[in-house]
Amino acid sequence: MAWYDEAFFYHIYPLGLCEAPKTNSYGKEEHRLRELWPWVEHLERLGVTGLYIGPLFESGSHGYDTTDYRRLDRRLGSNEDLKDFVRYCHEHGIRVVLDAVFNHSGRDFFAFRDLKEKRERSEYQDWYCNVNFWNNNEYGDGFSYDNWGGYNLLAKFNLRNPQVVNYHQETVRYWVSEFDIDGLRLDTADVLDFDFMRALRNLANTVKPEFWLMGEVIHGEYQRWVNPRMLHAVTDYALHKALYSGHNDHNYFEIAHTLNRFMQNGVDCRTLYSFVDNHDVERIHTKLNDKRHWLPVHILLFCLPGIPSVYYGSEFGIDGRKARGGSDDEIRPQLNLDELLTGENSCLEAVRALGQIYRQEKALAWGDYHQLVLTTKQYAFRRGDVLVAVNNDGGECELSIPCADGSYRGALHGGAFTAGNGRLSLHLGPCDGEILIPESRSTARFEPIRTAVPEPEAKAGAEKAPVVTATGKETTATATESPLTQAQADHPLDLSKPYEQMNVEELQAAILQKLAHNGPVTDQMRRDVAANIWRDSLLNWVKSFR
Repeated sequence: MAWYDEAFFYHIYPLGLCEAPKTNSYGKEEHRLRELWPWVEHLERLGVTGLYIGPLFESGSHGYDTTDYRRLDRRLGSNEDLKDFVRYCHEHGIRVVLDAVFNHSGRDFFAFRDLKEKRERSEYQDWYCNVNFWNNNEYGDGFSYDNWGGYNLLAKFNLRNPQVVNYHQETVRYWVSEFDIDGLRLDTADVLDFDFMRALRNLANTVKPEFWLMGEVIHGEYQRWVNPRMLHAVTDYALHKALYSGHNDHNYFEIAHTLNRFMQNGVDCRTLYSFVDNHDVERIHTKLNDKRHWLPVHILLFCLPGIPSVYYGSEFGIDGRKARGGSDDEIRPQLNLDELLTGENSCLEAVRALGQIYRQEKALAWGDYHQLVLTTKQYAFRRGDVLVAVNNDGGECELSIPCADGSYRGALHGGAFTAGNGRLSLHLGPCDGEILIPESRSTARFEPIRTAVPEPEAKAGAEKAPVVTATGKETTATATESPLTQAQADHPLDLSKPYEQMNVEELQAAILQKLAHNGPVTDQMRRDVAANIWRDSLLNWVKSFR
C-alpha cells in the first residue's frame, strides 16, 4: 500500500496559526513559518504521518488569492524556510501535502496585472475565462471576467488554455524539486476542469513515487473524481456532516446510511479524506450540542473507512464559530502550543490514543467494513478483525455484538472480553465507545484513556443556538429548523432566472426545489443545503439533477 493509504493527517492553516497580518504589504520577509517547528514534534507525538498545510504561497490576503505561485508568502518567510520545514517534517516521519490553488488567481498575479495594463493587447487575456472588454466590475477595470464564488478578487483561470495548464504543471515540478513535497490538496476541485485533473494525475505519476492528489469536493458523486485516471482522494464532506448531526440528533442511521450509500455506488470509502472540522467550517466542539459526544465522534473518525485528519487545535477540544458576516478568523486562530500542552487535556489524551491505535492496527486503514449493530443511539461495526462500538446515549448501554469467537481486549479503556457462540457482550458508558482487538493477533498494549469532555447533555427544548445563515445573518434555530427556510421567508427569491445569474440563496432554493421533485424533503436535506455556502459548488450541484 502507498503511504497515504495508511496516513493519519493533520491540517494546518499557517497564516492563522502563525498570526500573520490579514493583508500583505509586500514588505520584508517575516520568518513566521519557523514557529511551526515545535508543532512538528507535537504531531509526531500524536502519531501523525501526513501534514496538509496551506495555503502557503504569496497572496494578497487569506492565501487563496495567489499572486506568486513560486514564492512562500513573505508574511511566513522565505523559500528556504519552507524547504527547511519540509525537511524537518520528513525527519520526523511526516509527509507534507500543500494547498494548490489552480482554479483562480489573485488580481496581483503577473498575468492578471498584464491584462489590466494592456487590455486587448495582453498576451494573457485568454488565461482567464470570459474576459469581456464591453463590461466593467467593482474595481473599475473596464472589463469583466469569470470568478470563483462571486468574488472578483479571485479571477478564474481558463484551464482549457494549454499555456495555463503548462504553467501549473511547471509549478508542481518546481514545488517537488525545490521543496520535496509529497502531494497536493486541490482547492475547489469540484469546479476544476476534468481534463486538467487528468493531466495532473499523469504528472503526479512521474514527479515522485506515490505523489498524492486529494481534491476539495463538497457535493457530488465522489467516484467521478476518485479513480485511476483522476485523483487519489477527495474530502468527505458527506461523512463530516453525518458525524456531527448524527450525534446531535441521536441518529446513527444517518452515519451508517451515508457510508452505505457511497459503497453501494462503487466508492471505496477507504480512499476518502475524513475530517470533523477544517479551515472552512466551525470547530467540532462548537457544533456538538452535547460536548461528551466529542469522544464517539473521534472514535468514528479514526475507525470508519477513510483517511483520518485532525484540524490544528481541535485535538485540544477548542471552540471556533463563524462570526457574524461570515468571518473565518475564529476558526483559523493563532494558538500557543506551550499553553495548550500545560496540564491535562482529555481530548488530547484521546487523540493520542486513537492515533497510536490507528497506526498499529492496520485493519483500521485497509480492513473491510461490516455493519454489526445499528440503532439510533448505538452503532457497532467490524474493520477486518477489529470491532468498534459507540454509544451516543446519555446513559449506559449493553450491546450484543455478532463476531468471531475468541478473546478480545479493549484498546481505549482496557479490559478483556470473550466472544462465544458468535456473540460478544459489551458494556458502554454514556457517550462513549470502545475498540476491541483480537488477543491472538497482536501483543501491542495501549494506555487506557478517560472519557473525554465530560459535560451534562443538552436538554431538549433548551435555548436556541445562534446559526449563521448563507447570507451571514445570525438567527436562532432548533435542530429541526432550517436557516435557509427562514431567510427565504423574509426575502422571497426569484427562481426563474438562469442558474448562472443566481446568488447563493437562490441556488440553495433551486436545489431544494429539485429535491422536492424527487420525493419528500427532510429536515436533514434542508440542513445539508443550508450548510453549503459556496456558489460554484451550488451551481455544480443544481446542474447535476437530471
